[in-house]
Amino acid sequence: MVGKRVINVGIDLGTSRSVISCDNGVRTYLASIVGYPKDAVSRKLLGKDIVFGDEALKHRMSLEMHRPFDKGMLKISQDLDENSHEYRKAIEAARALLKRLIEFAVEADPAGAANVLVRGVLGTPALASRKNKKAMLEIARGILDDVMYVSEPFAVAYGLGLLTNAFIVDIGAGTVDLCRMHGTMPTDEDQITTMKAGDYVDQIFYELLSKKYTEANFTLNMVKKFKEENSSISDRGDSIFIELPVKGKPIKHDVTAELRMACKAIVPDIVEGIRKLIASYDPEFQMHLKDNVILAGGGSQIVGLKKEIEDFMIEKLGYGRVTRVEEPLYAGANGALMLCKDMPDEYWHELKTGQSKVKN
Repeated sequence: MVGKRVINVGIDLGTSRSVISCDNGVRTYLASIVGYPKDAVSRKLLGKDIVFGDEALKHRMSLEMHRPFDKGMLKISQDLDENSHEYRKAIEAARALLKRLIEFAVEADPAGAANVLVRGVLGTPALASRKNKKAMLEIARGILDDVMYVSEPFAVAYGLGLLTNAFIVDIGAGTVDLCRMHGTMPTDEDQITTMKAGDYVDQIFYELLSKKYTEANFTLNMVKKFKEENSSISDRGDSIFIELPVKGKPIKHDVTAELRMACKAIVPDIVEGIRKLIASYDPEFQMHLKDNVILAGGGSQIVGLKKEIEDFMIEKLGYGRVTRVEEPLYAGANGALMLCKDMPDEYWHELKTGQSKVKN
């Protein structure tokens, strides 16, 4: 690393959004969408061979769209052949997304791309499979100079300085990751992942509206965007309306009950996960965990979710106190960045000869 400046980065490659935090001041995100022009006309229209994030969504009729992450992990199955087209396409799209995030960091650095080395910590779902972890390292090869991965809820806890007597609930689009912190690196026994997360809410909301408003025309993407802007469990407040086209004419539809019902659908599994991890914990310290449940991730922004989880915890566990992180979008990436910066140079040097090092 002699003669080159090191940029430390923390990265959360999420199902819905991919986020990066850097120690050179860069902090940004992209929707986790990659689009490739369908033909020569769309390539001429867009003027590029690859399109990312919200720009890809805007021009999706002209693009072959890829959402490389599903349920918080690379969109591959345990039995998918690593030489298959589907596997390689998922890797290609994920690499393109990661490369674009790193370009944001490097392009803004005064040292210039040729004079920097980038090392990073990647956040993964709490119980990501061995195959997915291996694939995540493959994605980073040639893009990051050094890389390691940690579970996303641990990254959140590390960034907040909550290394003991804390319970992290990271609510993403693909997964909800739960992790109890007790002063050591969490093991598999300290973590639970449920698949009923933001995408599940979108699907429930879509199905409820489809059943109630049979003449309206809308897509899953439309209701997802509306949910992100208006999600609420609270029984207080005004009614919630969405404009949906009926025979081409926009008409307001009352979706108050349906949106609340969809948002509430993730709560039982979250509280059951909390119950399991607390019930299997040392009984002398169980109250500490109940008293310090932290919500993170995009789903933590649902209005009324904090109280709903507390009410369920009182019913199931006798007590519960829930708070929410101040920056739910960046909490995981911020924690990963902090961990990256705290790792001594000797540690990164050791990785170069280990299995977790990405060799260029």
